Amino acid sequence: MTGTKSSHKHRLLVLHDYGMGGSWWWVHARSAREVLKTFAWVEVVIDPEVVARFEDNELEKVDIDTPLMPPGLASLRAERDAQRGHEGFGALAGRNIVYLRRRWDDEDDEPVVYLMEIGPDGRRMRQVELAENGTALRSGPDDWPFNPPIVDLFDPALAGQEISQREFEDQWARGRQVGPDM
Repeated sequence: MTGTKSSHKHRLLVLHDYGMGGSWWWVHARSAREVLKTFAWVEVVIDPEVVARFEDNELEKVDIDTPLMPPGLASLRAERDAQRGHEGFGALAGRNIVYLRRRWDDEDDEPVVYLMEIGPDGRRMRQVELAENGTALRSGPDDWPFNPPIVDLFDPALAGQEISQREFEDQWARGRQVGPDM
């Protein structure tokens, strides 16, 4: 590991979870927030059992102040650098729960609006799918085969997608629970 002024830094386990797998690094940084502000789409893993599992692994070690990053981490830094300075950057970061409205236009399916309750790690906690015909389907983690982070809470584009808890809860209450045949 190379870097500058590593005093006052801690070794943090960092994950870029892309759904069916992930990339892991040990990053020396002053805080978890510094890591999140420096790299897009990562999380700092604090679960002691998970951290212990990686103690003896030969993960790449990186100092956050090093100008050259390893593959994977370099592109996540570049993405974050491109976001910095835009209105809304980091506006939703650090919150326990965020409520978002996102439109999904898939060329093979009808457009859908998703109302999502998002945790501090960018993962869905609950979701309501609103179809154009007025149908509302609600679902939670037990209904999804996997639940990677689906948003990066520092992304400035998310600030314009925020909705109130009340709007989410109203739609959740009227929604029909997703069943096993859906």
